[in-house]
Amino acid sequence: MAGDNKIILKAEDLDGYLTSEDMADLKHLEVMFKETMKSFEPKDEEKIIEGYDKLGHEMQNICAKHPNIKVYSFVTEEGAHAECSRVISKLRDERTDHQEFMYYSQRAYEMLFRMAYTDQHSDKKGHIVVKTPVTFPVQNYAVHKIPDIDHKIENTVMCVMLRGALLPSMIMSKEIQEYSSHGYKTPFALFKISRNDTKNEADMEYIMDLNKSFFNLDQLDGKDLIFADPMNATGGSLVTVVKYLQSQGVRPKSIAFFNTISTLKGSIRVTRALENCTCYTLWMDPVMNEKAYIMPGLGDAGDRLNGCDTKDAPRNMIQLIADYGHNISGLYKSQLYEIEKIVLG
Repeated sequence: MAGDNKIILKAEDLDGYLTSEDMADLKHLEVMFKETMKSFEPKDEEKIIEGYDKLGHEMQNICAKHPNIKVYSFVTEEGAHAECSRVISKLRDERTDHQEFMYYSQRAYEMLFRMAYTDQHSDKKGHIVVKTPVTFPVQNYAVHKIPDIDHKIENTVMCVMLRGALLPSMIMSKEIQEYSSHGYKTPFALFKISRNDTKNEADMEYIMDLNKSFFNLDQLDGKDLIFADPMNATGGSLVTVVKYLQSQGVRPKSIAFFNTISTLKGSIRVTRALENCTCYTLWMDPVMNEKAYIMPGLGDAGDRLNGCDTKDAPRNMIQLIADYGHNISGLYKSQLYEIEKIVLG
């Protein structure tokens, strides 16, 4: 669907969703992080560790007041936390190259999927009956049990906030297809949305370009909408898209937002602003800088996943997918077909 205008949301509109208690909690975290930063230069590793330990405990206490914010290390068994820490540390590391960054992003979203859909115990099981290469003395088969989560995943639509969200969205859609007993392939909706990087966090603007977005409103109404965006700094992009859809008559059944890293402020904003919205994040960072970049963060996730465009020749989505390479296009061919359908009709 294309339109002649652009949808703009301003930062002050987002802050209207925060309560006085939210603002006090966020201010307290900001003070704690500034205190920790005093140990960055010169580097005092012992004090840095102590500072982050205190920040982690404080964020866990705050998140306990927000049941729709699910942070991996706050809600999963302790035995899983080492894997989470290792994956996030590799994604943060400036030495992690493009291929490694893609690999660890895949691991991150597989972990997020498990947290949201399969970690809860259920006696209801599905069965995968697999034909193996062993044919003597007869053709062999194997049976594997998986949780029956069809009711959770077979009403979903994958909503992509281009461009950093493209590969994570394909990963989530692939997981849904693999866990569906019917091989359900999520429809896709693509939204071209960006931040105005000339602005600071306090006066940030979020701009959705309808001319470069592709979606079917009928396909979104009454559905469980999934957004997979590696970074949730302010929450503005998600709120912009959903509020626009609602203005066009779309009434989502639910909204699930999956992030590798989120700020507490971004998570609170979206869960306050959007009804029946749950934020799932692998890791929570405490603050943003004045340019609305997450600290300590991991840089620009979109550039690290997709490579950097030249100023004069930005790539379109087809070029981005081509740059992922044959391995990715082969692994996610069902997802690419669904994307092709919504873009080309």
